Amino acid sequence: MSTVEHWSRADLVHPDGRHFHMYGEFAGTLDSQSADTGLDVSALHRRFDRLTGSWVLVSPARNSRPGGLAVPAGPATSGGAATSAGEPVCPLCPGGPELPWPYDVAVFDNRFPSLSVDATHVEGSLLSSSGGRCQVVVYTADHHGSLATLSPAQILRVLAVWRDRSAGLWAEGHHCVMAFENRGAAVGATLTHPHGQLFAVGHLPPTIVAKAAAHHAHRDEEQTCLGCTLLDDDLGSARVIAENAAFVAAVPYAARWPYEVQIRARRHGLGRLPHLRDDELRDLAAVLRASIQRLDGLFGFEMPLMMAVQEAPAAFAGDTAGEPDWHLHMELLPPHRSAERLKVRASSETVLGLFINDTLPEESARRLRSVVVAAPIAWGDVAVPQIVAQ
Repeated sequence: MSTVEHWSRADLVHPDGRHFHMYGEFAGTLDSQSADTGLDVSALHRRFDRLTGSWVLVSPARNSRPGGLAVPAGPATSGGAATSAGEPVCPLCPGGPELPWPYDVAVFDNRFPSLSVDATHVEGSLLSSSGGRCQVVVYTADHHGSLATLSPAQILRVLAVWRDRSAGLWAEGHHCVMAFENRGAAVGATLTHPHGQLFAVGHLPPTIVAKAAAHHAHRDEEQTCLGCTLLDDDLGSARVIAENAAFVAAVPYAARWPYEVQIRARRHGLGRLPHLRDDELRDLAAVLRASIQRLDGLFGFEMPLMMAVQEAPAAFAGDTAGEPDWHLHMELLPPHRSAERLKVRASSETVLGLFINDTLPEESARRLRSVVVAAPIAWGDVAVPQIVAQ
């Protein structure tokens, strides 16, 4: 079979000004949607904390987000504005208030953003605009499932959409772009429909600044790449839980969370999602799927987790600063320390940033490796979507 799938992307503008990107088979318009979202973007702003030297986003509109909504009556792909009992429908299901038509994968500007390209311009030493973009990435029209249970073809489509949208966001001139997912109520997810988000930030967040500084310092002191060094450290340890030609998944040497997993690109110079070759995209899908399946199998239930894709920031990307040391990596941060107990960020961790891990990373990796996952998949036979705008 062909390993290339030509996949269309329809770019639409909602009457309220938000951008929608519909992937795959799609026939619909946004003309009938209401132009009034009730969102006042003038309330979005950043405040500077002089004690920490970092910015805090202020977004009161997020308190209006929906949560705990029901699935449409009948199959999720059939749509419907409400359940048979008249309960509000999941906004991410076909027929719901956000996506009123059938779709394969959908991306749209968040109705309740923390950042906006339309944020009111303010400038000062302690006050600034919350410029950027917050987008929702809906993995599937089906209300149930996750990246661990979607088919290989579906996962490749999600990653191809990440690659496509990341390229579009970088082209807009943002300083930091991050695809992420909060899965489960334990980490604050308000909707159970399989979805993630994309943040494009107009400044460099403090953790990204610290990581970039660590890369620079390592290059200056050791004359070697920190990303390659971290990769070699993982490969020479007992902390690896999955690997293939392009990516390695391991419990970090200094893990902050009991079952934290980092997935790191092997190739020096692969710093962003748009840099992924098709074979590397397949390998990332394979390692990501296996890693989440191991986490889900550890205690026998779908593990709540925070997942983030760490791309090289604007001031550090190889294509702008000539420094390719940042390896594209993903962080999987599940809060469970056991089947019954969650790790909570205590005072020392929240106030001092001094994490305390009561598990041995090598033992966590051993337990994750022992989880039996699905049979191996011939990923080379699964088509990689080549996205073309309509």
